[in-house]
Amino acid sequence: MSTKITLIIDNPADAAAFEDAYPEIEAAARRLPQLRRVEAAKVWPKEDGTPTPAHRTLDLYFDSYEDASAAVATQEAGEFFQHLAGTGVSFTGLFSDIGS
Repeated sequence: MSTKITLIIDNPADAAAFEDAYPEIEAAARRLPQLRRVEAAKVWPKEDGTPTPAHRTLDLYFDSYEDASAAVATQEAGEFFQHLAGTGVSFTGLFSDIGS
């Protein structure tokens, strides 16, 4: 059962500073063990130009729920989450069964 971890990243207080830090955040995510694929996206603003409740999404794909669960308990995950939390942004994480 393939598993995807989706991180929904809220709007940062300073979007420019967050975007400056983002390449290292994504690079840290790519170091997670057993990671098969990464899909990163920046959320479009509303049609009137105001922000939506989310700024970015980051999808991390694994072969199984067990691989995903093990990956988030590693030192690499600690470093990744430390980079993300260091920006001061809030986020929500979801584990999803792909194809169900």
